[in-house]
Amino acid sequence: MIESLMAVPAQTSVLKDEHFNLIITVFKTPLNINMHHLLLALPILGLKNVAQKWVNQIFFYEESNFQGRHYECGSDCSDLSSYFNRCNSIRVEGGNWILYEHPSYRGHQYYLWRGEYPDFQRWMGFNDNIRSCHFIPQHHGQYKMRIYERGDYQGQMMEFFDDCPNTYDRFRFHDIHSCNVFDGHWMFYEEPNFRGHQYYMRPGQYRKYSDWGASSPRIGSFRRVHHMF
Repeated sequence: MIESLMAVPAQTSVLKDEHFNLIITVFKTPLNINMHHLLLALPILGLKNVAQKWVNQIFFYEESNFQGRHYECGSDCSDLSSYFNRCNSIRVEGGNWILYEHPSYRGHQYYLWRGEYPDFQRWMGFNDNIRSCHFIPQHHGQYKMRIYERGDYQGQMMEFFDDCPNTYDRFRFHDIHSCNVFDGHWMFYEEPNFRGHQYYMRPGQYRKYSDWGASSPRIGSFRRVHHMF
């Protein structure tokens, strides 16, 4: 990805991204343009779709340290099997992503955001299998979620608006049996401090823990999906 553009006096500088046919023209005034800041400005200029297509990129590599066969993806993909045989490193250029162990968004889930992951342990992977991926749209409003001690929204209830690194410290229970996500996207983790099995929670009602794909109600921590693109 191009990192910056210099526009010099009395000249026209043109930056073209061949993949998305994006052309940006800057006139006359000397200016250093940071591409990340430019992407944030594009929605204001009415180019939201262009910005999203350009920045929401994830690269899968078969070998550790970004080596070997690789595949670039910019949107949801229900089956990555034909693009690579295994995944041992990942580079996220932008966006928040949920990766799945199996096709059709099944199996172990992993939440990744912008950054480099030179081996699968960096995303807390259980193995080198990644077979589908889901892009999480950016949420600009508040975050709100209610968790319950028992199924069907029964028992003690607590409302959350921010991250919780230790469920027991705040909720006084190790288990969450039902949940109602009102606003924003969240991640549940089986262990405290955002470790262990992960579960992606989009807005909706979850009457029992199996509704979010878990085999037990144990949730040790949870957090908002809100990392900057």
